[in-house]
Amino acid sequence: MGKKIVVLNGSPRRNGNTSALIRAFSEGARSAGHEVTEFFLDKMDIHGCKGCFGGHSRRECPCVQRDGMDEIYPAVRDCDVIVLASPLYYWNLSGQLRTAIDRLFALEEGDGNLLRGQGRASALLMAAEGSGFADVLAYYDHLTEHLRWKNLGHVLAGGNGGAGEIEGKPELQQAYDLGKSIPQRG
Repeated sequence: MGKKIVVLNGSPRRNGNTSALIRAFSEGARSAGHEVTEFFLDKMDIHGCKGCFGGHSRRECPCVQRDGMDEIYPAVRDCDVIVLASPLYYWNLSGQLRTAIDRLFALEEGDGNLLRGQGRASALLMAAEGSGFADVLAYYDHLTEHLRWKNLGHVLAGGNGGAGEIEGKPELQQAYDLGKSIPQRG
């Protein structure tokens, strides 16, 4: 049986290089029988975490704030794989993606931790003009370790400044192969 995959797209460009990686990954995952749901964060109304510790993981809307995260929480609760996708901004993930990740904390609060562990896995897709991915990889590795998510790997596509520059590059095939390599449910 196929897995449920949630992609959090932190790019501000719907048709940029990060989105091209997501399309290739999703095509590979769907060809292997998986279900893929993408959230284009830039067009969603998502506010920053207030640090209030008022969330309760088992509520339908676990955060005290009511915004675009209300669409994301149920999908993340039910998914097997979370894909973080972003352009490289100042050696890290985009603000759109970092904000959504911070807000996922509500699934760790209150009535039970519904984010950490749960047999989940994660992958990272990134495009960048440069190639300085060391800092963001350190963050990603710490995040997956903290959340006890199996790290399925990453595709890091440097040298892609303008939208569309990634076309024809090997990272698109790598993203497809990563999506296709996700194992079926046991």
